[in-house]
Amino acid sequence: MEWYEYPWKLVQNKIVRYPGGREIDRFRGIFPGEDDGRPEAWVGSDTRTSDAAEKGDPNDGCAECILPDGRRCYLFEAIDACPEQVLGKAHQEKNGGKLGVLVKLLDAQRQLGLQTHPTRDYAKAQFDSDYGKVESWYVLSKREDSAEPPYVLLGFKEGVTREGFARGFDAGDISAMENCCHKIPVEVGDTYFIEAGTPHAIGGGCFVAEVQEPSDITVGARKLREASPEEQLRHRERLLGCYHYDGADYEENLKKYRIPPQTVRRGDWGKEQLLIGPGQTEYFSFTRLDLTGETELVRTGYPQVAIVLSGSGTLFCGGCELPLKQADELFFPNSCGALTVRAQEGEALSLLLCNPAGVSFTPEKYRP
Repeated sequence: MEWYEYPWKLVQNKIVRYPGGREIDRFRGIFPGEDDGRPEAWVGSDTRTSDAAEKGDPNDGCAECILPDGRRCYLFEAIDACPEQVLGKAHQEKNGGKLGVLVKLLDAQRQLGLQTHPTRDYAKAQFDSDYGKVESWYVLSKREDSAEPPYVLLGFKEGVTREGFARGFDAGDISAMENCCHKIPVEVGDTYFIEAGTPHAIGGGCFVAEVQEPSDITVGARKLREASPEEQLRHRERLLGCYHYDGADYEENLKKYRIPPQTVRRGDWGKEQLLIGPGQTEYFSFTRLDLTGETELVRTGYPQVAIVLSGSGTLFCGGCELPLKQADELFFPNSCGALTVRAQEGEALSLLLCNPAGVSFTPEKYRP
C-alpha cells in the first residue's frame, strides 16, 4: 500500500493569540497545564493565521503530519504531493486543491471580544477572500474556577437595529454592544452553529472544538487604534455591514443556534451522531462517534480530520494497527482503505470526525 492509503498522525500544536491554553494542555494529559497565551490548536489545518507574517512564520496555523514511513511535513505539502489520492476526485471538483475545512481546539480563559464573520460574498468583496467564516462550536469542557459559569454571547436580541448597534460602536461602548446579544449558559456536549453575520463571543471558561470554513477573517466590534479618519470610517462601515440584524427572542434564538444531535447510525458497538450537517450549512459537517466495541468507519468519499475526545483503543487499516488515546489528532486521506476502530476493553472511546463540503447523510449511514 502507498503512504496515502493509511491514516496519518497529526502533530499537536498551540497558536499564540490571547489568554488561555491551560485546558488544551489538560486535554492532552499535561497537568496542571498553563495559560501561556497559546489558546488555540489548529488541527489538520492547511490554513494560515491572518497574522502569520507579523509573527515571522509564513506557515503559522498550518498543521504538520507524520506519514506512515516516518516522514514529517506540513499537511499542505502532503496534499500537494498527491492531491487526487489524498483529497479524491469528488473533493477536488467540489473544493479544489485545499482541504476546505478548519478544525480548532479553543480555550478561552477570559471572554473573547464581540465579533462576527463575513459571508463568502462579503468576504470576496471586502477582503478578497474565497472563503467566508461560517463556524460552529462543540463544548468539550468548562473551567470550574471561572469568575462566573461559562457562557457564550450569540445572536441579536429581538428589535436590535443597525442604527442602535451603531450608537454603541460610535460611543465606544462595548458593554452596550454586548447587551444587544443573548447570553447563553453552556453545558458540556452543547453544539452551536454560528452563521456568517451573527454576533458572538465565547465566554471565559469555555473549552470548545471549533469547526469552520478555512478562514481567519474576524470583524471585531472595537474601534481601530491609531488609525486615520478614513481608515476608521472604512472599518466602521465594513463592520456594521458585516452583521446581520435579524434578532429573535431568547427561545427562538436557542432554537436557531443550539443544534440537537441526530443519530445517523447505531449498533451493539455504540452510535454515531451528526452534530452539524447539511441542515445547518453546506460548507462542512462533523459527527461524534461513541463506541465500547468495534465498528468500521463510514468512508465518505472525502478526506477527514479526527480528534480522539476520550478513551483509548486501536485503529486498523490494511493490516496495520494505530493505537489511539485521548487528544490524538488524525487525518484520513480519501484513498485510505477500510478503517476499523476498536475501543480498549472495558473503556468507552469517542471521536470527533470532521468533513469538508460535499458529504451527505442518510438516517442509517452517510454517503458521498
